[in-house]
Amino acid sequence: MCHLIQKYNVPGPRYTSYPTVPYWDLESFSGKLWKATVTRVYQENQDEGISLYIHLPFCESMCTFCGCHKRITKRHDLELPYIQAVLKEWELYVNLLGDKPKIKELHLGGGTPTFFSPENLTTLISGILRKGKQAEDAEFSFEGHPNNTTKAHLQALFNVGFKRVCFGVQDYNETVQKAINRIQPFEHVKRVTDWAREIGYTSVGHDIIYGLPFQTLENVEQTVLMTQELKPDRIAFYSYAHVPWMKGNGQRGYRDEDLPNASEKRAQYEMGKKMLTDFGYSDVGMDHFALPTDKLYKAMVGGYLHRNFMGYTPSKTNLMIGLGVSSISDSWYGFAQNVKSLEEYQNLTSHGLLPIFRGHILNTEDETIRRHILNLMCQYETDFNQVENDSEAFNQIKLNLTEMERDGLVTLESNKIMVTTKGRPYIRNICMAFDLKLHRKKPETRLFSMTV
Repeated sequence: MCHLIQKYNVPGPRYTSYPTVPYWDLESFSGKLWKATVTRVYQENQDEGISLYIHLPFCESMCTFCGCHKRITKRHDLELPYIQAVLKEWELYVNLLGDKPKIKELHLGGGTPTFFSPENLTTLISGILRKGKQAEDAEFSFEGHPNNTTKAHLQALFNVGFKRVCFGVQDYNETVQKAINRIQPFEHVKRVTDWAREIGYTSVGHDIIYGLPFQTLENVEQTVLMTQELKPDRIAFYSYAHVPWMKGNGQRGYRDEDLPNASEKRAQYEMGKKMLTDFGYSDVGMDHFALPTDKLYKAMVGGYLHRNFMGYTPSKTNLMIGLGVSSISDSWYGFAQNVKSLEEYQNLTSHGLLPIFRGHILNTEDETIRRHILNLMCQYETDFNQVENDSEAFNQIKLNLTEMERDGLVTLESNKIMVTTKGRPYIRNICMAFDLKLHRKKPETRLFSMTV
């Protein structure tokens, strides 16, 4: 196992999209083309509904493990102007669609969504629903910070349709918590978990992370044991992504040597995975675990598990609209990202302009590769037709996979590629074999976190 870790521990994408953002074709992208892909996919799939991701960027303090886009502030007077800008952006999309879209999935991410007051969150969601209609089987979810999520937050969001919440735990060890500037005792996590269940949330998730600074095997073991006491329905067991070169994160508060090495990090994952499996969880895709009663597990078993910029989801829609600063939208035929400056975002929306600043329109090859990477990420296998099998591109992909097959990570058949159990921890590396853009143009600087 150690030699495989050393061999495959390289910088690589997490493939929430293909092409990955650094390989978007910015020169041929335009707002006009983007809008055309949005209206096209909506008209083609109107009955299935859409997904909404809303980015709420404010945090009162900097968690130094986080690589997300956020604004550190204690000014809560920023809440309402931001909500008004988000609702204006939503109105622009609704006008583009020419209809009140059916909302099948809605997720509040951040930042810290519970930075916002319960009243302002109600205002936001009520404004969204005035110009859309909630699907009967809709899944509304949000990310909650255990330290500032109140019972009023949980009740207010439940009242407007939210049934799933995910709490960021990371690690319960005090030394690790100090290093990542995320001090939160177990009692806080227990309190909000109990409240959510008491109110009626049908899925409560916890996020825990391995590979954090000063984190030991014993720390991970203790965190998993304490997590088991609360028996969340879903657990995201993430690998810490160390990307200190990225602007806006606080990952310079500790040294590289303060982090577990690749072998230690993999041992943390393997132990955590075994413990979670022993506790009745099944691994779902990459980094996720769920109880058999949870929708995510049912989606995996049913073969309809999906993955997009919101992560793994049990409900696929071809159109996902991202609202708010830095959000990324996915029209299936293209991607578009919003501006990252709060002031620029509010200015553009106030002038009736979609606040996008870059994007990519997929070509035929992109669409094909994306489909295969998505299959691998969600089902650990993918089929390809005879035309693809005979193409130069697929000959290159199979060549890229040859060594992985020798290492027992994948099995290649005449028209199918399957990831073995041994290969699952290396799913990012396997997807990289399909990433023709990455192979044609190797990055000259570090863009991605390590795969292990």
